[in-house]
Amino acid sequence: MHRHIIILILILSLYSCKSPYEEDQGKRVFRYNESSNITSLDPAFAKDQANIWACNQVFNGLLQLDEQLQIKPCIARDWQIDASGTSYTFHLRTDVYFHDHPAFPRGIGRKVDAGDFVNSFNRIIDPAIASPGNWVFNKVKRNGDSCAFVAVNDSTLVIELEEPFPPFAGILTMLYCSVVPEEIANNPDIKFRRDPVGTGPFRFKMWKENVKLVLVKNENYFESEIDSQLPYLDAVAITFLIDKQSAFLEFVKGNIDFISGLDQSYKDELLTKDGKLRTKYDSKFTMMSQPYLNTEYIGILVDTTIESVKENPLRHKKVRQAINYGFDRDKMIRYLRNNIGYAGKYGIIPPGMPAFDSSRFAYEYDPVIARQLLREAGYNETNKMPPITLHTTAEYVDLFKYLQSQLEEIGIEIGIEVNPAATLMQMKAYSKINFFRASWIADYPDEENYLSLFTSKNLAPAGPNYSRFQNQIYDSLYEISQYTISEEERINLYRQMNQLIINESPVIILYYDQVVRFTQKNIVNLGTNPLNLLSLKRVIKNE
Repeated sequence: MHRHIIILILILSLYSCKSPYEEDQGKRVFRYNESSNITSLDPAFAKDQANIWACNQVFNGLLQLDEQLQIKPCIARDWQIDASGTSYTFHLRTDVYFHDHPAFPRGIGRKVDAGDFVNSFNRIIDPAIASPGNWVFNKVKRNGDSCAFVAVNDSTLVIELEEPFPPFAGILTMLYCSVVPEEIANNPDIKFRRDPVGTGPFRFKMWKENVKLVLVKNENYFESEIDSQLPYLDAVAITFLIDKQSAFLEFVKGNIDFISGLDQSYKDELLTKDGKLRTKYDSKFTMMSQPYLNTEYIGILVDTTIESVKENPLRHKKVRQAINYGFDRDKMIRYLRNNIGYAGKYGIIPPGMPAFDSSRFAYEYDPVIARQLLREAGYNETNKMPPITLHTTAEYVDLFKYLQSQLEEIGIEIGIEVNPAATLMQMKAYSKINFFRASWIADYPDEENYLSLFTSKNLAPAGPNYSRFQNQIYDSLYEISQYTISEEERINLYRQMNQLIINESPVIILYYDQVVRFTQKNIVNLGTNPLNLLSLKRVIKNE
């Protein structure tokens, strides 16, 4: 164990003789740390992973995803889509109840009905709520200022779309689409963000912000398996240590049951360079990993109507292609990420999605081709390419220093500017920077979610097309895919669009991420999934 980690363990031992979790002893409590903090327990604001993980324990929607990202029933016991692909009919379970809360008559949670979904969905699109998820119902037919959500009766809900949109069922699995009780969620005397009421396997108990959040078992939860009612845990306790190394040390001491992902402060302590759990931890921890629907990339501003792009060398497609050829992604993954992740050679669509295709053209490391492309773009020994600045956040500096070194060998000089995450987001949204670190984690399990990043109708700042890439052929293929119900035909269209992005290079794909989870040995049934969604309803904690 590294010396600085040993010192920190000794310090923590001196000042933490009593476990901070002693009040939970005798209960089956699942403990994890959230270093990013949680800003709201209202599913209308379940935008980032920290909020999504917590809300996923408290709320349910019509549909849900299994570990293979197959869409399954949840509160809807079944559903049908009509022949036009525009009308969705959901038949609801009649045994689902909201959590008990003092705002209900006699404090007892009432039964969920179709009207609750109408109210919950209209709440998401209400400008007064200002939910970042209001886009999820963009395809739903409008009736004046409201959407076409119809409660036919207490157990039948109909949603009408303006046009066919095959990914819609996947969108309904998102936390934004959770059901909430209108009389509590919209009650001005109740702060729903910190006093939530849902239908999920765990109900809210207490939250001391920035210190600890506790959720307890919902004794009336509607889901079961093999005649056993879920969940198996008694409670979930979430702490908020900002420093990831400190959280890792709590994990080593057994005070945390689970950590997700890798941090530079402990990755070499935990893993070998080949991405294997070090032998000394084999008997103590369980490691799980699988492809993650998260593509990490460098975005390039390519809109030549913008003044800063007109003289920037990145306006040349061949320069962008040269960068793609100019660094060794396999070496980067092995030495900087301990073999966690997959080299980003095959476009924006990550492994784990049906349209991912590693058999087509890819950007293998080839400095000879890279130099040739730079010459064709007009840059050589006598006319050197001007330096370009790459904007990133602090956690990616080591990776970009590697990129900087590799590209310098082919004649591309890169400066690295570190920005706070919020500043970087603002600058790329408003086209203030030409070369920037970005990533995209799938919101729902369909390639359309990635490919929509490059359509003309999604240009920043209104949409997520931060490169401001515009291509008529691409837009046409995208529009056709929106109406294509056949999965085989849609995958073919997705692959054509992905190939066009590879060729035009408005982005430099770095790597496709990997879900990596570590648990204590007594944790069973946690599992993983390609969206890295945390589901605790089936988790068992043995003595």
